[in-house]
Amino acid sequence: MNPLLPRTEDLLADLIGFPSVSSDSNRALIDHAAGLLDDAGADVEIIDAPCGTKANLFATFGPMADGGIVLSGHSDVVPVTDQDWSSDPFTLRKDQGRLYGRGACDMKGFIAAVLAVAPAFGRRPLTRPLHISLTYDEETGCIGARHLVAALKARGLTPGVAIIGEPTEMRIIEGHKGCFEYTTRFHGLPGHGSAPDHGVNAVEYAARYVGRLLALKDALRARAPINGRFDPPWTTINVGALHGGVAHNVIAPTAQVDWEMRPVQDGDADFVKDQLRALVDGELLPAMRAVYADAAIDVETIGEVAGLIPTDDNEARRIMAELTGANGADLVAFGTEAGLFQALGTDVVVCGPGSIEQAHKADEYVSLDQMDQCLTMLERLNARLAA
Repeated sequence: MNPLLPRTEDLLADLIGFPSVSSDSNRALIDHAAGLLDDAGADVEIIDAPCGTKANLFATFGPMADGGIVLSGHSDVVPVTDQDWSSDPFTLRKDQGRLYGRGACDMKGFIAAVLAVAPAFGRRPLTRPLHISLTYDEETGCIGARHLVAALKARGLTPGVAIIGEPTEMRIIEGHKGCFEYTTRFHGLPGHGSAPDHGVNAVEYAARYVGRLLALKDALRARAPINGRFDPPWTTINVGALHGGVAHNVIAPTAQVDWEMRPVQDGDADFVKDQLRALVDGELLPAMRAVYADAAIDVETIGEVAGLIPTDDNEARRIMAELTGANGADLVAFGTEAGLFQALGTDVVVCGPGSIEQAHKADEYVSLDQMDQCLTMLERLNARLAA
């Protein structure tokens, strides 16, 4: 095992101990990481979020110049609400070669490995910049990464390569679907349940909206590209939540649908949005406003994060193949911040310890073997940059 593994475990324990759920502040974690990177000799910048309670971190070893390599991870985690954990999710537990805790694989394991190797990055002059990026609110629409990429673009700094350390079992991922998330809100007219014609039941109209989303799922299957490499090869839709109503005998005045789609090709997102717009403008709103003129349906875009498009020429893929010994690269269905860096003009791959199968679940874990492989990759990267 890598001699840095015990140190990495300690760092992961510290990171898991920060309950950086997306709904809460990540500043304690960011400040902790900033201190460690500053001690390692990095030029550290904390970029405050507009909300004032969250922040991105962007640290640099070596010259502040174009063409550097970014190691990027998100600092937020998903909630543990209603999950049946075997132990405290925010206290690292080690058992039979696995490290358990919320964020262990998604993606504090990668961050811990980067922080463990950081002193080595600072000990020798680097011939190429090495950046470490920690972002906020990836789980709620890659908000922090959009903020960070905009800041880099504004200052004219374009990294050459980005490695996004999401859990891929250390496989090289060169492409993934986009992730478009929305909240649709329905505003009706309350009344007594015994007189449904005198009100506008927002839940009923939300149900019709969900019905169209379910029909669109089947339509998107038929639009799957021939020989598509994604699994599944078509654009998917998921209805994550439906909220509404107040009681059995009250006409529901409001309802809300939280949903997402993950496009595999240009045009699918517009197809879905055009179909839903036609439903709302042509059927739902006219029926609602025939009873109540102020009825409304509003769509909030939580985030539209572009996918990672595979390219023939990808320096990030070549570098990671050298560092890991992998012979090829794969695609995945889940989304990451990679497409945002690609839009900046950076070559990008996704590669990190742990499996997506453990992410977002109770008893989330990363194996020691995966952490060992990640540390070896990072040490080889350090040797490459310092050569």
